[in-house]
Amino acid sequence: MKLSFHINFHTVWGQKLYVIGSIPELGAWEIAYAKEMDYVVDGNWLLSVDVSSEAKSVEYRYFVSLNGQQILEEWENNHRITLEKPVQTYMLYDYWQSRPSRIAYYSSAFTKSLFTHPCNTIERAIRSRKKLVIKISAPRVEKDQSLAITGNQECLGNWNPEKALILSCDTFPEWHIDLDTEVITYPLEYKFLVVETATQTPFYWETGKNRILQLPAQEKGETICVSGLFFREDLPDWRSAGSVIPVFSLRSECSFGVGDLGDLHLFIDWVKKTGQRIIQVLPVNDTTATHTWTDSYPYSSISIYALHPMYISLPLMGALKDADKASLFEEKRKELNSLSEVDYEAVTSWKLDYCRLFFEQEGREMLQSLEFKVFFSQNADWLVPYSAYSYFRDKYHTTDFSKWGSNATYNASSIRELCSHNSESYSEISFFFFLQFVLHTQFKAVSDYASKNGIVLKGDLPIGVSRTSVDVWTEPYYFNKNGQAGAPPDGFSAIGQNWMFPTYNWDRMEKDHFAWWIKRFAKLSNYFTCLRIDHILGFFRIWEIPLEYTQGLCGHFNPALPLTKEEIEQYGLYFNEGRFTNPHVHQQYLYDWFGDYADEVKASYLAQSSSQHYVLKPFCDTQVKIEALFGGKTDEVSLCIKYGLLHIANEVLFLRDPYQKDKFHPRISADQSTMYRELNNSDRYAFDHLYWNYYYKRHNDFWKEQAYRRLTPLIFSTQMLVCGEDLGMIPESVPEVMNKLQILSLEIERVSKSPNQEFADLHHLPYLSVCTTSTHDMPPLRNWWNDEERGRIQRYYNNVLHREGIAPSVCTVDLAYQIIDNHLKSPSMLTIIPLQDWLAMDDTLKRVDYETERINIPANSVHYWRYRMHITIEDLIGADNLNEKISSLIKNSGRR
Repeated sequence: MKLSFHINFHTVWGQKLYVIGSIPELGAWEIAYAKEMDYVVDGNWLLSVDVSSEAKSVEYRYFVSLNGQQILEEWENNHRITLEKPVQTYMLYDYWQSRPSRIAYYSSAFTKSLFTHPCNTIERAIRSRKKLVIKISAPRVEKDQSLAITGNQECLGNWNPEKALILSCDTFPEWHIDLDTEVITYPLEYKFLVVETATQTPFYWETGKNRILQLPAQEKGETICVSGLFFREDLPDWRSAGSVIPVFSLRSECSFGVGDLGDLHLFIDWVKKTGQRIIQVLPVNDTTATHTWTDSYPYSSISIYALHPMYISLPLMGALKDADKASLFEEKRKELNSLSEVDYEAVTSWKLDYCRLFFEQEGREMLQSLEFKVFFSQNADWLVPYSAYSYFRDKYHTTDFSKWGSNATYNASSIRELCSHNSESYSEISFFFFLQFVLHTQFKAVSDYASKNGIVLKGDLPIGVSRTSVDVWTEPYYFNKNGQAGAPPDGFSAIGQNWMFPTYNWDRMEKDHFAWWIKRFAKLSNYFTCLRIDHILGFFRIWEIPLEYTQGLCGHFNPALPLTKEEIEQYGLYFNEGRFTNPHVHQQYLYDWFGDYADEVKASYLAQSSSQHYVLKPFCDTQVKIEALFGGKTDEVSLCIKYGLLHIANEVLFLRDPYQKDKFHPRISADQSTMYRELNNSDRYAFDHLYWNYYYKRHNDFWKEQAYRRLTPLIFSTQMLVCGEDLGMIPESVPEVMNKLQILSLEIERVSKSPNQEFADLHHLPYLSVCTTSTHDMPPLRNWWNDEERGRIQRYYNNVLHREGIAPSVCTVDLAYQIIDNHLKSPSMLTIIPLQDWLAMDDTLKRVDYETERINIPANSVHYWRYRMHITIEDLIGADNLNEKISSLIKNSGRR
């Protein structure tokens, strides 16, 4: 069988064009074995290869090389051809496929949810055995529409749209049609149009001039394929709306005190009823480390693959046959479901007990099923270590694997043996197999239900993992356990955030072509068609905090370009290393911080370092030691002293780099320190200049390069629509990188990204963005309005909402309505509103105590994540007044 590749592509002298593909004859994707094309004339290139008759299909793409180096390649959406045995020759006439300007429309959010099409193939007999295949990408054809072709030939309807031919959509968003060239006279002039599937009524024609195809004579047994075409449309940017809520916050009549996958299934019905198209949730990975409420933190996963068992829907799993036990659990379910918030410990304990009983009842049979065997074979690489980890966690009562004796160091062969059918521990370990199988089965059913109803499920990818997670246990070389990931000070926390996650060994990850990350993306794509990357700034640089600190203020960015002593002094600041890098405090501030306890603090906790300065004594000279000293003490005196000592530990101007000991980082927010106040005017000016250059200029190109190297292979590896949470201290290069990779940014009106604007201008948000009224780390709309500084609310009321007079003290229904309406009318592709804010538009539905609607307080590192919607989803579905408001707002905003 012969394949003949033809493409018109203009190069400059010295450049060569290559074809690389999925079969050995085209290099099997090994760039060193790609096939060089021959230049013909006028930009035309040709390559002919003989391929094995056993080949059933071929994927391929083109790239340009100069001096042996690849300098340009097509978009990663490969050309594809299915090979049919009777055909001896394929003539492939391709157009170069550049990356589309709206790559989002090719994501699975659109192709598998919003615009998903049935796998319809329209068979047309080719009696002459001279087939012409035309392929075209057209992702914005909606579910009730089809793509058609017409032209200047009888076989194409002679430009009559009612006689136009419908293309097959089984490879959507690529459409294709087979034509018999025996009835075609060249040149073939044609054009595509979108029609209503049921009636073939035209919706719109593609823009631009008619297409013209001029091909050479064709022999019997030859197939010509034209591919690389893109539908030319001039439609308004597609925009939609949706809701964001953690799965654990859902509530239905059948819930067991916490939202589960059955509730998510029901929530899809409400979202569809109101004209919304997307549901965003928080991370759903297993966080079970201590079996206490501290495990409620959804961003500290113990596995990047495993789902949290509390999300199992017990009714969907099955009923217990023991009537007495079933009655007991039903009583407990009603009790827990009546609570206003999630009782994490009770919920997880009771649900796990139910699952164990059901496992004893049905589990053995389920583990013998074909469905489980397929699941196990596809997931064994992570499922086996995760299950062993969970077994050891419960056996040793800790996730600190350094305390697991001989199992402290992961050994793959011994773990496989432990998890085998012959193991004495198999009955316990297989329970974790069972839980993950049930979770996967239920979640996949919910995901399929969402796609069937045109609803996008948007997942959340945490930037970090627990430092005692199964991932750190099994693949420690990917992590730096000598530092802690967090965030620098921002509007959420003046002392920064310490997430306590290990930081990443990016150099090691790059050597593996970021396989660890790519597998994370792939796992999430089993359930989601859209993805939020938590703290995407971490792919540019992460805020790394030394282990001796509990707060986030004394961290530094990694990677970074720390300063030498000479560089510091070039700014005109004499670098007194001992003074600038060791925490100390002037005595005048002690009474401000400690009040009446200042003398006690000086005597017990401080040592005098000069006539006017004090340092922390060795037994309390780090924040970790200070926290240990005051652990569990909540009286006023202890808290006053503790927080004052923690403050002193932060009192430095520079931090020594942990990797290059002779280099230094200026401390973030150093102008708020007492040490900065002690500088003279000249030194302050020098430090300010150094500080601005370091944080806002020095790293711009450096961090941009890091982000491209890390994010590019991940974005290209997935079909999901990728969004990034880009809040906080944003490097200058972030918008450029996200725009080029077409990652949707996060836009919040009350968190302006412009230093010259107090509030973001909703009218000028970028299209490639997600617009929202608040996030889980912020107070919801009513909470913000009621508790925010009144001057700021007044400015928002007068200057943003354009209302006159004094701003109301509470967020009324009409204010919530106007604010949400403004967000929906923004240019952003997605406007996703927290459920709490939707409910704020209805006095009969909104929660009486608005303060209980907040999900997280970032400044509190041990916050209890337990928010739960106060009405059931069933009630929400029946709330006609609110639902009509939402539907009308969405429709009137032009979203769909």
